Amino acid sequence: MPRVKRGTLHVKRRRALLKKTKGYMWGRKSQMRVASTAVLKAGQHAYRDRKKKKRVMRGLWNIRVNAAARLNGTTYSKLIADLKRRNVELDRKVLADLAANHPETFTKVVKA
Repeated sequence: MPRVKRGTLHVKRRRALLKKTKGYMWGRKSQMRVASTAVLKAGQHAYRDRKKKKRVMRGLWNIRVNAAARLNGTTYSKLIADLKRRNVELDRKVLADLAANHPETFTKVVKA
């Protein structure tokens, strides 16, 4: 049987991996063994942090709503409880946006 050289596939795989490690420091961008580990680890962090980003953003919205609520003479928990009691279906993301970008509209929501 004739010998099969897999040079093109090997180079293609290597090039694809090294393309993913662009911008990494030291051997992580050029050495195959270190680069493959770095790419796997980066993928794990990226997957985990896409989930974590949602938690962090909700916390940020709560902080913004609380700060704006206190400027209007109430607290976050009282504001949310009143909104639920009055069936106002504004979520925390919208409330935080109102608090940051349209404070007068947020004040009207609090007064209502």
